[in-house]
Amino acid sequence: MSTPPNEFVRPVNPPAQTAPAVRRATVLLAEDDRSARRYFEVILQRAGYDVVAAADGVEAMKAALNGPVDAVVTDAIMPHLGGHELCRFLRGHPKLAHLPLVLLSGADKSSGPHDAVERADAYLSKPVRPEELTNCLARLLEEAA
Repeated sequence: MSTPPNEFVRPVNPPAQTAPAVRRATVLLAEDDRSARRYFEVILQRAGYDVVAAADGVEAMKAALNGPVDAVVTDAIMPHLGGHELCRFLRGHPKLAHLPLVLLSGADKSSGPHDAVERADAYLSKPVRPEELTNCLARLLEEAA
């Protein structure tokens, strides 16, 4: 039996109300070593973050200026523009100064430019354990909210 074309048919089970989608935090990841960049990218994605990956500080700076970013994870030593300089740039920019910054380095904390270390919200020495990075980011994003 078919329904006449002008007659309204009410569904037997109306669609369930869905909760509004929660926006995932976007992390800008700056790392010049391709395998390390992919490693950190997978860790962050598995933790529920959207990731924008950059191969150096210049790419990261452009990405930060061009898209919504909630936090930055950067290697300290990179070609063209290192993480220390990226931290300095972000802290000096009126629209980006609030971003939580995590500085990663294989070198001892005391060996880098002291002011850049102070400009970062967290400093993690490589090798970084996955839970160390994700716990640090979660804490910084919660504090920034």
